[in-house]
Amino acid sequence: MPAPSRLPDRARVVVIGGGVIGCSVAYHLAHMGETDVVLLERDKLTSGTTWHAAGLMVCFGSTSETSMEMRKYTRDLYARLEAETGQATGFAPVGFIELASDADRLEEYRRVSAFNRHCGVDVEEIGPAKVKEMFPLAEVEDVLAGFYVEGDGRVNPVDVTQALAKGARLQGATIFEEVRVTGVTQARTLELRGSKVTGVDYVRTVGGQEERGHIEAEVVVNCTGMWARQLAGSSGISVPLQAAEHYYLITEAIPELGADWPVIEDPGCYGYYREEGGGLMIGLFEPVCAPWKVEGIPQDFSFGTLSPDWDRMGPYLEKAMSRVPIAYDTGVKLFFCGPESFTPDLSPIVGEAPEVKNYFVAAGLNSIGILTGGGLGRVLAHWILTGRADVDITAMNVDRLQPYQCTPEYRATRTVESLGMVYQCHYPMRSMQTARGAKRSPFYEALKAQGAYFRDVSGWEGADWYAGPGVEPDPGPLSWGKPRWFDRWAAEHKACREGVIVMDMSFMAKFMVQGRDAGACLERVSANRVDGKVGRITYTQWLDEAGKLQADLTVTKLGPERYLVIASDTAHRHAETWMVRNFPADAHVFVSDVSSGYAQLNVQGPRSRALMQAITDADMSKEAFPFRGVRELAIGFATVICTRITYLGELGYELYIPTEQAMHVYERIVAAGAQFGLVHAGLKALASLRMEKAYRDYGHDIDNTDTVLEAGLGFAVRLKKKGGFIGRDAVAAQKAAGPLAKQLVQILLTDPEPMLFHAELVYRDGACVGYIRAASYGHTLGGAVGLAMIESGDGSPVDADYVAGGTWEVLIGNERYPAKASLAPMYDPKMARIKA
Repeated sequence: MPAPSRLPDRARVVVIGGGVIGCSVAYHLAHMGETDVVLLERDKLTSGTTWHAAGLMVCFGSTSETSMEMRKYTRDLYARLEAETGQATGFAPVGFIELASDADRLEEYRRVSAFNRHCGVDVEEIGPAKVKEMFPLAEVEDVLAGFYVEGDGRVNPVDVTQALAKGARLQGATIFEEVRVTGVTQARTLELRGSKVTGVDYVRTVGGQEERGHIEAEVVVNCTGMWARQLAGSSGISVPLQAAEHYYLITEAIPELGADWPVIEDPGCYGYYREEGGGLMIGLFEPVCAPWKVEGIPQDFSFGTLSPDWDRMGPYLEKAMSRVPIAYDTGVKLFFCGPESFTPDLSPIVGEAPEVKNYFVAAGLNSIGILTGGGLGRVLAHWILTGRADVDITAMNVDRLQPYQCTPEYRATRTVESLGMVYQCHYPMRSMQTARGAKRSPFYEALKAQGAYFRDVSGWEGADWYAGPGVEPDPGPLSWGKPRWFDRWAAEHKACREGVIVMDMSFMAKFMVQGRDAGACLERVSANRVDGKVGRITYTQWLDEAGKLQADLTVTKLGPERYLVIASDTAHRHAETWMVRNFPADAHVFVSDVSSGYAQLNVQGPRSRALMQAITDADMSKEAFPFRGVRELAIGFATVICTRITYLGELGYELYIPTEQAMHVYERIVAAGAQFGLVHAGLKALASLRMEKAYRDYGHDIDNTDTVLEAGLGFAVRLKKKGGFIGRDAVAAQKAAGPLAKQLVQILLTDPEPMLFHAELVYRDGACVGYIRAASYGHTLGGAVGLAMIESGDGSPVDADYVAGGTWEVLIGNERYPAKASLAPMYDPKMARIKA
């Protein structure tokens, strides 16, 4: 079905890029009824990175429900595409085995397997003898276990892409090759506080003559792979990804090797292994990689290969060959090196760009483009056509990333680490080590002197825990158990519960919202009433029209036309974009990002009031400064915004200090704090303290698929407030429908030894009813504690009787542990300590 020779003047959706992702987006848009779709490919379909992909189709390995569903959907799609289109995909479900050859990987894969089974992937743990039986050429002497998925296997990436393209055409979409998009046009409109897409400019050569043109479009989708950053950048959009060298080797024919043998993956040897053309393909993910063309990917690079660096790759290749030793004695048919793009946090970049409305991105797949391509295309097509995603997209949304991550040095530095992270053991407390030091709060050097161990917090150096004044922090080896510094963490936690701590949270997103319509605008987006008395802080959620969460934050009314909005670091750009997109264009309201203008110190604990009273003349008594109160206080030479609020579950204060005076205030706090036993506490204590109190964290234990009622946040909703709010009708309808069969529940292990992190399965009376979304260790409660979204399964309400009437357990790896469950916070459920 050839494309028309003439390009149209307009289309509802223009998809840029003809790799597997672009073709999948076009396919799914067309199948969902949007046939006015044009896909433009600068050369031939698959010419970027798709053509040289290894073609693994593997569902095993993720602890993200979103990723698991995309993988399963993709596998099922590839299995049926040939029947639908007549185009072969090369899908061969030969099976897949993940190898664990050390204790930590065994622990990881047992945890992963349990979660994958919960998601519907049949994972079987097998012994080394069984691995040898299924892949006789493998060396298994050091193997502890294999994790086998019978239905996984391999596909042909080019054939899959052609099948998606044909399926899109059959449904009415149009695909043009050899048409290069030179820019995406945009315009400001009366109804928007910003710009939106208007179309694309293109160039192509026809009969030896260069032809330039324009296609008007309502939506543009950037699926240009390793070129996505450059194309997006020309429109002022940040897409921080970087190409890196990526290798695989194919040996000469090995007669003993069967084409129907399973794919093997062995991260401990940096490799994956499968049959290819009678020989063995050995794919590599080396721990230290090489970025390619940091200055920019050439526009004319098509079906290109790079010269392999034998010297650099030799040791990694030798290690990989040790898993299948016959490779040592077999000739090399091809040692392939091609570029592939990677992102700063190894998650895809997907969604609507915050800078330009209706500009969508789907790029930076980090070597999982083939195995998630079908599902990702479906997710994005649904998002485009309905205006919202139907899966949790908080970890892959383009708006989680920041412009500074596009700088050449950042990309060159971080990419060295990110490719290698694919095959690292995914320890829950691991933090990226490259491209660090980009953002430091004013307190950085002072906290370093206190023995702070820093981790990456959205680019900020966040003090995670403290070794003590003048002590160099030694984190020790990463593990799945209690860390070496567990006692230091416990002491910081205890100090907050019993004394007073100071905590740097300058990384929080802060916005000043001002103007005569500021209150009305914030009321419209907030489920709670935020435009009340001056001097009050309000905890609220921002919802979409379906009543599902888009933000979880606080709004402080500083004056009649002046408000301070505080969101988490990961929600920084999302919260700002939500305001810009939902405040009426003609409203007298101005949003200013003041995140860098104010440092944030939290002073928390039973003795926090006494400490605060020692450094200010203001009356800090309960009567003068009640819970949720806000004051501008003089501390030394500085005036700070002080809110009486807590995210730790104790009496406490959050101080917003002009950055240039931050150290002055910190010094006053530390000096006065000596008499009160002031302790520096880090972000590990923040996590454990908030989890004991069951405080929510958007993007971790609650997300865009949850309604505000399911998240247990109905107390922060004002259905009857004048003028309503976005999502009000949906919330009212769910409330009227009766008790909920799905709710967020706090889970506590009664055994004090095991650790909870994420994705551990929760059982009630022997039946799996959910999984841990986020967790920490409850030093006060005496065990690991987490939050899990629990579903009854039979429609019965998840209420207090349901929780109290069952026997609860949590599966960690292969072992179940007894647990307690509660809808109310297990620590201080009546908030007596907070309001003291």
